[in-house]
Amino acid sequence: MRFNRFQNHDTYFEHRRFARGEGFGRRCGRGGRLGRFLEHGDLRLLVLDLLNQQPRHGYDIIKAIEELTGGAYAPSPGVVYPTLTMLEELSQAEAAAEGSKKLYSITDAGREALAQNQAGLDAIRARLQSTPNREAALPVARAMENLKTALRMKLGSGTATAETVRHIADALDAAARKIDEA
Repeated sequence: MRFNRFQNHDTYFEHRRFARGEGFGRRCGRGGRLGRFLEHGDLRLLVLDLLNQQPRHGYDIIKAIEELTGGAYAPSPGVVYPTLTMLEELSQAEAAAEGSKKLYSITDAGREALAQNQAGLDAIRARLQSTPNREAALPVARAMENLKTALRMKLGSGTATAETVRHIADALDAAARKIDEA
């Protein structure tokens, strides 16, 4: 499906960035994208905690993490299912076949690992709950993309004078000051 960024900004940018699970706000990781939302080992603890609350399927874990972040982040199946497999191999989780799906539950070894890492888990939960809500950030993301497009068109044409460039820089500096004051 192809979107025209000038016809429907919200739909275009939701499709382009947010539907890939990229949140808006803290920019870290590779290429200016949100990058690694969780640090090394965080997902394992978070999955154990969710399994400690109740047995879950892999998809349920993805959705639970997305809810914890207010929609700002949803781990891909490509990281959740290998984590579940690792937890099984560490005997911290076990899977029971439920039709064509697996229902995962925590083991005593998993509860022990969770208890040993409670402080780390608390820090992870606090970080996840402090992420901005994806829907609330859409207008800002749209405006940023509009600005980038306008700058590319104006400065990329090769016809911008030194005065025009100075005027653009002044406008951007003024906008930055307003944002800092907000």
